[in-house]
Amino acid sequence: MRDHGGNLDGAIARFGGDAADWIDLSTGINRVPYPLPDLSDRAWTALPTKSAMDGLRAAAARAYGTGAALLPVAGAQAAIQMIPHLGKPGRARVVAPTYNEHAAALRAAGWQVEDVSEPEALAGADLAVLVNPNNPDGRHLDPGNVQALASRVGRLIVDESFADPYPGMSVASKAGQGGMVVLRSFGKFYGLAGVRLGFVLGADADIAALSDIAGPWPVSGAAIEIGAAALADRQWAEETTARLMVETTRLDALAETAGWSSVGGTALFRLYQTGDAAEAQHRLARARIWSRIFPYSDGWIRLGLPGNDTEWARLADVLTAGEV
Repeated sequence: MRDHGGNLDGAIARFGGDAADWIDLSTGINRVPYPLPDLSDRAWTALPTKSAMDGLRAAAARAYGTGAALLPVAGAQAAIQMIPHLGKPGRARVVAPTYNEHAAALRAAGWQVEDVSEPEALAGADLAVLVNPNNPDGRHLDPGNVQALASRVGRLIVDESFADPYPGMSVASKAGQGGMVVLRSFGKFYGLAGVRLGFVLGADADIAALSDIAGPWPVSGAAIEIGAAALADRQWAEETTARLMVETTRLDALAETAGWSSVGGTALFRLYQTGDAAEAQHRLARARIWSRIFPYSDGWIRLGLPGNDTEWARLADVLTAGEV
């Protein structure tokens, strides 16, 4: 089984307690979620209608600033599983380290996958994957460089799951050009991962092919209503972005008191060099705070942002109590 953040069951099995005792900072999911709107009875009792789906598409297109064809799916993960089937398998390259499901899905579909360390090394691939900003280190390319890459590969997949706080970084407005496909996550920035909603943006033919794979009802009625309301609320998005920017600075300062150095991150998670990531994770876990470490680094630990004053205080107690 592939390792992911959010594996709180595993933390409980190892360290005890129950879910209510824990602060799960192992993901990049906003812990101050969008307030759930009241839903119609139809959201639960009726199949989603074309008009409702069209309304969600329109809200997403406005929020992401795109005129490209757009398909709602059950989270960006659903798109990752479908994209390898857009064409016959060939040579794929993925800028790594990054979210591991891209390479895994491609390999499972028969692609020859090569991890590369720099975006320039994607050139020549039949299919290339760039997570922008990247998970877990937050490195990114500006839109002009991303577009230039698209012209040098057969199809460029740009995963913008953590791009909501950085609209100037997005190439959503250019999706479809040169075969570029853009993925957007809803659940991370809006803090509603359980809704299982995401979007794929691209050329008409690509989105039509993915729609055929996804089937007639790719997202639920509840996801449609929640997504349409949240994506239309630009004031909430702007206020949330401003809050996250302040709180990343706060978290970096706390990490420094623990003797950790910043490696990078985004407005939804931070990455630190600890020297001994396993020991740092264990110490946090004994305080019922879950974090993310990585098999390819002995020192890196990733933390999401706490969601309220109590969570901040609990984290500060651990990080300021001496070297973690």
